[in-house]
Amino acid sequence: MPKPTLQLYGTDWCPKSSALRNYMQSKWIEFEDFNVETNPEAATRVRALYNGKIKFPTVMAGNDFIKDPTIPQLNEFLKKHNIDE
Repeated sequence: MPKPTLQLYGTDWCPKSSALRNYMQSKWIEFEDFNVETNPEAATRVRALYNGKIKFPTVMAGNDFIKDPTIPQLNEFLKKHNIDE
């Protein structure tokens, strides 16, 4: 089964978004990085998940997503989708 594309939706100024971004980069985990403030399409995708509200950081794999995960929660999410290191 192919791995889904991992996506991070956040902002440049958000410490939680930065922490997730830095963690995944440090583990050489490939992901697409979207800024919900500067990318209208990314903002629309996130709004669709949360009844019109922008909530970040949000990590998506396929159609599954997790909002504001801790590192242990992120690791479980990655394992669930066979995206662990």
